[in-house]
Amino acid sequence: MTEVQKDKPWLFRTYAGHSTAKASNALYRSNLDRGQTGLSVAFDLPTQTGYDSDDPRAKGEVGKVGVPVCHLGDMRALFEGIPLERMNTSMTINATAPWLLALYIAVAEEQGAAVSALQGTVQNDIIKEYLSRGTYICPPKPSLRMITDVAAFTAEHLPKWNPMNVCSYHLQEAGATPEQELAFALATAVAVLDDLKGRVDPAAFPAMAGRISFFVNAGIRFVTEMCKMRAFTELWDEICRERYGIEEEKFRRFRYGVQVNSLGLTEQQPENNVYRILLEMLAVTLSKNARARAVQLPAWNEALGLPRPWDQQWSLRMQQIMAYETDLLEYGDLFDGNPVVAAKVEALKTGAREELATLDGMGGAIAAIDYMKARLVEANAERIARIERGETVVVGVNRWEKGEASPLIAGDGGIMVVDPGVEADQVARLQEWKSSRDAEAVAAALAALRAAATAGENIMPASLAAAKAGVTTGEWAGVMRTVHGEYRGPTGVARAPSNRTEGLEEIREAVDAVSRKLGRRLSFLMGKPGLDGHSNGAEQIAARARDCGMEINYEGIRLTPAEIVAAAAEKRPHVVGLSILSGSHLPLIADVLEAMRSEGIGDIPVVVGGIIPEEDAARLRKMGVARVYTPKDFELNRIMADIVVLAEPKAAAA
Repeated sequence: MTEVQKDKPWLFRTYAGHSTAKASNALYRSNLDRGQTGLSVAFDLPTQTGYDSDDPRAKGEVGKVGVPVCHLGDMRALFEGIPLERMNTSMTINATAPWLLALYIAVAEEQGAAVSALQGTVQNDIIKEYLSRGTYICPPKPSLRMITDVAAFTAEHLPKWNPMNVCSYHLQEAGATPEQELAFALATAVAVLDDLKGRVDPAAFPAMAGRISFFVNAGIRFVTEMCKMRAFTELWDEICRERYGIEEEKFRRFRYGVQVNSLGLTEQQPENNVYRILLEMLAVTLSKNARARAVQLPAWNEALGLPRPWDQQWSLRMQQIMAYETDLLEYGDLFDGNPVVAAKVEALKTGAREELATLDGMGGAIAAIDYMKARLVEANAERIARIERGETVVVGVNRWEKGEASPLIAGDGGIMVVDPGVEADQVARLQEWKSSRDAEAVAAALAALRAAATAGENIMPASLAAAKAGVTTGEWAGVMRTVHGEYRGPTGVARAPSNRTEGLEEIREAVDAVSRKLGRRLSFLMGKPGLDGHSNGAEQIAARARDCGMEINYEGIRLTPAEIVAAAAEKRPHVVGLSILSGSHLPLIADVLEAMRSEGIGDIPVVVGGIIPEEDAARLRKMGVARVYTPKDFELNRIMADIVVLAEPKAAAA
């Protein structure tokens, strides 16, 4: 009997990192022992946005959604005992990608690794940060330059490294249709390659294009998602061949990693998320010709909070069962020649080409950021409205809501809670690092970095020298802010109401009635305190409030509590809304409430939304928060009705 030749499995990854570098190192080593074959590093928000752990803006955010890495010592501790020369490491980092890559290279050199042998990826996609996640620092043009700095440096020194993950994952999280996800991601890749073309030897350009990888999302409509991946593969081949004249097929290959959709994970009946994750994985594994090179799965409880090691192990086992127990890897592509699949792929490609033509007409992705952001907010509003109307069924949310209590969330609530003492510990170690380094070497390294950035030189060599000199993340980013300036991206929420007012008549009448009692239009201020850039919820609340006839004030992401309170003191809204998804809700909201009382506006009702455990929700209500909303509160009209009630003059006086 002839033994069947099986394809090699994709890389098994788990997106992980929390608390401290030491704690995350223990998690990585444990996951590798369980059969994980690659690492995927999650960094905390201060690290992502270029602040040290002791910066006032980092308060409450340290170690919450990833690992804090402030300097070479942290990166050293993160990978202690893990031979980087033999590892394939993905780092989800964007604005500070040149810096984190420099730290990674420095640690690899300390381990004795050959830098040219390092394999992995830095996400390094700033364009999608302006559209979805918000962890940008500088304006678009210098940010694009930093992307290609990394690419040009890796072309010369790290030939096996992917210098950029064009990340459509967060576009879908922000509401993108499949056609928009295809077009916006491909337009981003085109912008990078256009900029890179003049920065590398023409002979090396095809291979450099071949190092650009993608990071995508796979949603629950897994047939559509599978067809989307085939469309991605064919469109990328077409762009590389026709726009850039790349002849070698291997350099036109669409190489991608995937995390299946976290947007569709539900707080209600969270055990159902296991099935969702499995089905979504099929979209990126079933079709051999469009199969992911690396797969990382969320844990079933990510809509509740931070997954525990056991939860991550469960997701890893899902991948291993698919790869090793089934016969999937024994066959060629299952869908070649299928007329249904072919028709769907062509339809997606046609829609994506039309969107790409629109972006090209605007001057490309950088010039079209405002347009793309507005399109995403509109698409997400339509998605949410379909769920509210019941047109899109979400089991346990808008159908079959009643069920047995889940034993999976008994006891510890089904999530891991970061020790509140972690931040103080991290800050103490950071301050010790700063006091023990060579101050003159640090100053010289920062001066050289500033000179390189100002002159338009590639900042990677100076960043690597700064890493070795002991420079910190906040200091590196501070130079970039000084040289290039900071940037505030578009919110995508227009002032004028949309045409989606059907079904809002009753609420609009209530808003009008309360406005008459108030003597002016009911005013709602939406704020996002802290470093959390996940703005989808805030945008949709602001847009729905606008469509309900309220006067809205929403200035976007990453505002300090003081900035939000100053805006509230100036605008005198009738209700203030705060949105935080990073887990830092308790300290940040306490700061906002205290500042409002000090400013003499403590009587304005405050409502809060985020991934907030019930224990924390009770504490927030005790602090004085009027309403707390979590992902289970998907009916935006009910939230609007609550705002109307809170704005009633009698309610304010009570």
